[in-house]
Amino acid sequence: MSEQEGPVAVAAEAVAPPFESLRTLGGQLVRFAVVGGLGFAVDVALFNLLRAYPIAGVHGWPVIAKTISLIAAITVNWLGNRWWTFRESRRRDTGREALEFFIASIAGSVVSLVCLGVSHYLLHFTSAFADNLSANVIGLLLGSAVRFAAYRWWVFGERRAGVTTSSAAKR
Repeated sequence: MSEQEGPVAVAAEAVAPPFESLRTLGGQLVRFAVVGGLGFAVDVALFNLLRAYPIAGVHGWPVIAKTISLIAAITVNWLGNRWWTFRESRRRDTGREALEFFIASIAGSVVSLVCLGVSHYLLHFTSAFADNLSANVIGLLLGSAVRFAAYRWWVFGERRAGVTTSSAAKR
């Protein structure tokens, strides 16, 4: 330790990495929430627009409309997370990244469906309020946690092949 590197400077350097990681994680969580909110708005708006103007003679139009709106929302979320939330760890293999993102998104959606199923069929909370609370509040929060973890450590994880970050180049 040189004269310029006193014990305080050494201690500050030792503590900096964990705080830097927390700041990075916090920033990612905020950006993830903003992107997710935009995707949610796209999903709801497009679903209601399509539902209001059904194609004549198409059976099951609400399910088709929801499928279209969900795919649009996942696409918006992928682009937002790729170019903003996890921009430092975008991958070169864009097609595989998109596929993994879609799989992680569906996994998060399954969490919401499981919450609804448990509440409605196992616990017999069958009111519209209970269904919305279990699917669109509890399920959304738990599903979002699953999605964030999958996106951060699987889809956009630094150890993924083809990562374009400067930290990957240092290895």
